[in-house]
Amino acid sequence: MDFLVARDDPRSCRFADEEAPEPAEGEALLRVGPFGLTSNNVTYALLGDELEYWKFFPAEEGWGKLPVWGFAEVAKSRAAALDEGVRVFGFLPLSTQLVVVPDRVDRRGFADAAPHRAGLPSAYQGYRSTAADPAYDANREGEQILFWPLFYTSFLLDDLLAEEAFFGAQSIVVSSASSKTALIAAFLLRRRGGPALVGLTSPGNADFVRRTGVYDEVALYGEVESLKPRRTVYVDLSGDGAVRGAVHARFGELLAHSAAVGMTHWDQIGERGSDLPGPTPQFFFAPDRVRQRRADWGPAELDARVTAAWGPFVEWTRAWLQVRRAAGPEAVRSTYLELLDGRTDPAVGHVLSLAGD
Repeated sequence: MDFLVARDDPRSCRFADEEAPEPAEGEALLRVGPFGLTSNNVTYALLGDELEYWKFFPAEEGWGKLPVWGFAEVAKSRAAALDEGVRVFGFLPLSTQLVVVPDRVDRRGFADAAPHRAGLPSAYQGYRSTAADPAYDANREGEQILFWPLFYTSFLLDDLLAEEAFFGAQSIVVSSASSKTALIAAFLLRRRGGPALVGLTSPGNADFVRRTGVYDEVALYGEVESLKPRRTVYVDLSGDGAVRGAVHARFGELLAHSAAVGMTHWDQIGERGSDLPGPTPQFFFAPDRVRQRRADWGPAELDARVTAAWGPFVEWTRAWLQVRRAAGPEAVRSTYLELLDGRTDPAVGHVLSLAGD
């Protein structure tokens, strides 16, 4: 079974049944297990064509298989060195099965060398074996599903801002401050020290954002004009054109850098950076930063640094995170539409399974 999203209308979605595929020589069949649905998946759908997310798991014309992060088990293997029963974590379609072409197989996992994935970002190609993953904790699978892919993005964003000495800023303004990516970034930035952190959020999420304690100041979207005028970096996780315009208008030449990271307010995107005061927004694409840091540090060192930062963050989430589990097609559909409409409680993380059992 596949969950399909219309490429020209993210609200249009449906399920399609197919016969279970049989792996050919050199291939393996993964049985998709639990996965997470967050606003990050909404971004995948909205930028599916622009950033080629729809190319990872091809679907029929006009439709896309929504990418998710989660666990899978090797159900059948006709690939050398990859045993059946191995459990992995990685980038998967919102489907019940996935055929892969395992390459560079070792105890840590493998990469998918399927021809249609050649040339796509390598950050999405690897499958980590739970048996050898230093970040894996059987008791914290929900947190890994929900945060690990976002954690990489936020870690790399924090790393970029620190490398640039925060562009000389005195404050960092973060929109969609209740989103998981924003919370991770704020947690890491706060631990690092540096500019004051200002979280922009909606009235309904303001109390939650304040309770997390990671922002020095919390302001509503309608209060941008009241923010202190000082040299500032803007981290745009909402994609809301009106908020972006208000931030640029408020700070103008005091805006040291404007980073476009996500699109939680997908229906208010508007023009990205045309005729705005201050610097032109720069799109932050995590796979590009992954490639750079792998070249700078090597893959093992990058993984080691991310894993070292991961533990303290997971401990912090215990104070506020509610992992909500559900299974079956209707649970998947309703959760996806809830996220698309921005109706999800920011304290809740959705861990789902397409199988109804």
